[in-house]
Amino acid sequence: MNRVTLTAAMSVLRQKLSELFSAQRAPAGYQPGRTLGQLRRNLGLARFEQVSPTLARVALDDDSLHLEIRERTESQLLMHLVMTEFSVRLPASTEGAASFALHHGGAVRRTGIHCRQRMGERALLGQLQARLQHDSALHQALMPLDFKRLHIELRDHQWHVRLEHMGGSEVVNRMPAFRRYIALSRVQRDALLAALVGLQRVLRTL
Repeated sequence: MNRVTLTAAMSVLRQKLSELFSAQRAPAGYQPGRTLGQLRRNLGLARFEQVSPTLARVALDDDSLHLEIRERTESQLLMHLVMTEFSVRLPASTEGAASFALHHGGAVRRTGIHCRQRMGERALLGQLQARLQHDSALHQALMPLDFKRLHIELRDHQWHVRLEHMGGSEVVNRMPAFRRYIALSRVQRDALLAALVGLQRVLRTL
C-alpha cells in the first residue's frame, strides 16, 4: 500500500469513527429527523425519500442531480447543533486518491472561490482550480452560497462531494431551553442545487 492510498484509508477511517461516535453519543434533547423534516419543506422537491430518521435521498425532477442529505450533530456546552450535510457521489475516470476543501476568499467581502488540497496528487489541484474558474455558472452559484464546509474527495474510483450549509440547521439550548431552526431560504436553496449540479459537471471532466 503506497503512502497516498494509506493516507486516504486513514482519512476514511477517521470519518467513520467520528460518525460512529456521534451516533452512539447523541446529545440530550436531540430529535432525529426533525431538522430533515423542516429542510424538506424548504427544498420543496417531489422526489424526497427519507430512508432513515437521519438520512434522505433526493433527486431533481429532470434527473440532473441525485444526492443524499444526512443529519449531523455537534455537542457544545449546554447546547447542541443539528446540521445537514448534502452529499453527491459520481464515478471518477481519474485514479488515485485526493482531498480538497473549497472556501470563499476575502476577509470581509467575498473575492472568489479558493481550493485547498489536503492530500493527493498535486496535478489534480491545478486541473480542478482551472475548471472551477472557467465554469461561470458554477462560480455564480458558489459565490453567494452560505456554506460552512465544502469538501471534495477522490477515492475508490469515485468523486464524493460533501457540502454543509449554514441554513437547514437547528440550534437546541438546554439552559435556557429553546429550539431554533435556521431555514434554508429560497435564494440559498436555488444556489445550493445549482452549485451541486455544477460541481458534478466539473468533476465529470477530470
